[in-house]
Amino acid sequence: MSRPVKRSLTLNGHRTSVSLEDEFWLAFRRIADDRGVPVNALAAEIDAGRGIDTGLATAIRLFVLAALQERLDARRAC
Repeated sequence: MSRPVKRSLTLNGHRTSVSLEDEFWLAFRRIADDRGVPVNALAAEIDAGRGIDTGLATAIRLFVLAALQERLDARRAC
């Protein structure tokens, strides 16, 4: 697994950055592509829904994990 790398995002017109490992960043981008939304829009959605005590990078990692778990559960249901 790679070390976290700073990634630039724009959330509702405000520039920010998150430190994510390549594996999480690539999975996050793929999820955004699969949903047909820009990465910045998906990050803004996650940002709006996260708790005050949860950092944006952590929220994105948890989002990626939940999305992958949903895919696994869907496979098991078939």
